[in-house]
Amino acid sequence: MDARKAPNVVIIGLGYVGLTLSVALARRGVQVYGIEKRPDVVEKTNAGVPHFAEVGLKAALADVVKKGRFVASTTTRDVPQAAYYIITVGTPLYPGSHEPRLDMIEEATREVAEHFTEGATVILRSTVRIGTTTGVVKPILDRTGVAYHLAMCPERTLEGDAMRELINLPQIIGGETPDASDAAAALFSRLTHTIVRVASPETAEMIKLVDNTSRDVHFAFANEVARACDALGINANDVIRYGKLGYARTNVAAPGLVGGPCLEKDPHILLSSVSGKGVNLEITAASRLVNERQPAETVGSLVDRLRARRPGPFKAVVAGLAFKGRPETDDLRGSMSLHVIREMMGTEQFSEIRVYDGVVPMDHIRAISSGLTPYETLAAACEGADVLVIANNHPEYSKIDLEKIIATMSHDAFVYDYWNNLSEMPAEVLENRYVTVGNLVGRFQ
Repeated sequence: MDARKAPNVVIIGLGYVGLTLSVALARRGVQVYGIEKRPDVVEKTNAGVPHFAEVGLKAALADVVKKGRFVASTTTRDVPQAAYYIITVGTPLYPGSHEPRLDMIEEATREVAEHFTEGATVILRSTVRIGTTTGVVKPILDRTGVAYHLAMCPERTLEGDAMRELINLPQIIGGETPDASDAAAALFSRLTHTIVRVASPETAEMIKLVDNTSRDVHFAFANEVARACDALGINANDVIRYGKLGYARTNVAAPGLVGGPCLEKDPHILLSSVSGKGVNLEITAASRLVNERQPAETVGSLVDRLRARRPGPFKAVVAGLAFKGRPETDDLRGSMSLHVIREMMGTEQFSEIRVYDGVVPMDHIRAISSGLTPYETLAAACEGADVLVIANNHPEYSKIDLEKIIATMSHDAFVYDYWNNLSEMPAEVLENRYVTVGNLVGRFQ
């Protein structure tokens, strides 16, 4: 692709969404300018070093920075005007609330409004409440009196696989006008051959929320199955695994922790979108309830299991702090592991909670809480501990030598695995040593 014919693009926000998109576009010959308020992130980016872990990102970023196709800055004042402006800033929920914040979207839009020129295309890519593109972004841009195109093109990549998915996933295009859709499609067609034009920005906003909420509901039902089986003394993992074996009409997920930067908040944003519209989304709300209370329920069962063996206090190890391990990430946003740790601390039954994650930087681990003891290796963390809690599905945990680990722990120690990493091991190895969500009795009878 001839870089001279490619448009200039300004991307506001160099978090996970903005940085991966910036690099993907720059690799396609687009001249990209990234705007990020955090000076340390800008410095690292311009040095070709990503500020989070993502497969394939480090080499790709170093390459586009070296070639001058991607430059980061703290302000649009330092970069040329562009044909495209893409807003990728975060939309977290307000603390103690399920309402999404709009201030970062508004601030980013104002920055675009001060910089763009006639005919520019503005694309919102952040996950937002329905109506944000036309109800929040558009009024700010309209006040400039400058003619522009506006579209919503939601981000839908999987952390750990973003560099591949950005060029393989269909790109959703929801333009305010047909011309806006054409302009957005012209840019994203440089990434992928599959462009899906939808009727409006609101349709595009809804697609992102429904995609993630459907997954939340899917996982919530699996956790509901686990709760039912625990109450009845049935192994939920057997029910789920064998019930769908060769039976295509059933595809129940495995139970476990459900969180992350999307599933933790997107169902709440959907609920917020219909608030006041006379609609009550019972399944969406119930699914969040099931998934959000799971840490408290499972930690309660875990403590009961420990106290049935001997009096406390206990030493515990929590392994896997990132919100998931496959694909590998160091992202702690929305990590249910942290909720598990908070519940454990709240029981006051643990004299020490040791933590380990082979991907998350040690300084990030230390910043979680002063009440935790971080370890460089899992083996060292487990020495003398009463329970090992495996809280994500990193491939490292499926390769654990269970007998070797248990031998270094206290008498009657066991492993509590939220992700069934070791459930395929022989029964005689797991007996009295291994428990999973939905199997709180089985192997301990």
